[in-house]
Amino acid sequence: MLKPIKFLKHFLISPNTTGALTPSSEGLSHLITDTAELANTSMVIEFGTGTGVFTEKILQKISDKTQFFALEINSEFAEQTRQKCPKALVYEDSAVNARTYLEAAGFQACDRIICGLPWASFDEGLQNALLQTTKDVLKPGGKLLTFAYVSSLLLPAGIRFRKKLYATFPKVSTTRTIWMNIPPAFVYCAEK
Repeated sequence: MLKPIKFLKHFLISPNTTGALTPSSEGLSHLITDTAELANTSMVIEFGTGTGVFTEKILQKISDKTQFFALEINSEFAEQTRQKCPKALVYEDSAVNARTYLEAAGFQACDRIICGLPWASFDEGLQNALLQTTKDVLKPGGKLLTFAYVSSLLLPAGIRFRKKLYATFPKVSTTRTIWMNIPPAFVYCAEK
């Protein structure tokens, strides 16, 4: 298991790919996967597994008929997720390349994307590319579930992401805040 100090090291070395000081809390992982309503989905994708906290909950909540894969750019996090969740198919690649893996699985679109990416750490170009990929691979009525730290609402990149999210999707809502997460976070639910 990846120790908290090692997780912090990844953040300090590369805050643009590891956007957190610690893994997401149990409360946040339940909130994002419950909000996703995964029971009746046929294809679910996870962007940014981190250490597999969301992955574990996704696997618990999808049906046996649901196809699932995850994309994680950090090799150590991808391996950690594979060890924690041996049933998960985890590719070590950027979420921008989701369509390649989706089509390889025999799908043109997915029902849900659960995302643990650090949007407020990304420049505008990467935010645009990831949002475009997300919109392209979701089926009509499909949903993106992604979280944000309350503090990101004050950062220029966080403000920009929020505006882009609302401009990209016709329906966006937010959940309650999980104050026990470090730092406190909430979930965006964007429907195509």
